Amino acid sequence: MAFSGKTVVISGTSRGIGQATALRFMAEGWRVISCARGPLPEDLARTDLWQDHILADLTSATGAETFVRNVREVLAGDPLHALVNNAGVSPKTPFKERLGILNGPIDGWRDVFELNFFAPLRLSRGFAGDLHKGKGAIVNITSIAGHFVHPFAGSAYSTSKAALSGLTREMAAELAQLDIRVNAVAPGEIATEMISPEYEALIPRIPLDRMGSPEDVAACVFRLCTDEFGYVTGTEIFITGGQHLY
Repeated sequence: MAFSGKTVVISGTSRGIGQATALRFMAEGWRVISCARGPLPEDLARTDLWQDHILADLTSATGAETFVRNVREVLAGDPLHALVNNAGVSPKTPFKERLGILNGPIDGWRDVFELNFFAPLRLSRGFAGDLHKGKGAIVNITSIAGHFVHPFAGSAYSTSKAALSGLTREMAAELAQLDIRVNAVAPGEIATEMISPEYEALIPRIPLDRMGSPEDVAACVFRLCTDEFGYVTGTEIFITGGQHLY
């Protein structure tokens, strides 16, 4: 695939939605700069368009700032055309329960918000100048759990995603003056490595009668970053197979 002249930064690409999104941008001719806490799988088929993968821990201000600095060195003054804030965490307590209102340490909530909320804020702020050069787009990966009580999502995760939805709206309003569009996608039940057998019980609640794929999400994320969607900002798209209708 010939280089399109555009560059995207994607966080959390070691698996699942992040990895599928990186592969979609690569297939469309975009240069991909990615990050995760660990390396990419050795058998992952990548072209020259996706050679920049940076090990990064975005759970602290220092880690996020270091990642931004490393990416800007790679960019070497070139514009950035898209940022996909995908990295996130949905932790369990030591007793394998989701982190909720009455169980688990309060510090665990802070850890969830550091990655699910503050990391997107820090990266968006850090790359604002580069995105302004490229008249670029930001896509935040939220969740259906940020809008409805979900039987298998803990309260810490759900409220962090609700906060990210609110941040998307505020970012869209503020960054419009820099010619940066900001949108979000809210996946429902997506068949990734993180899905456990208990999620099968939710399929009857999905009008399309199946779980989604990471590629379903990647397709929507990619389109939101293209010129075809150049007049769309401040929008959150549900990728749920209709589950959010009930």
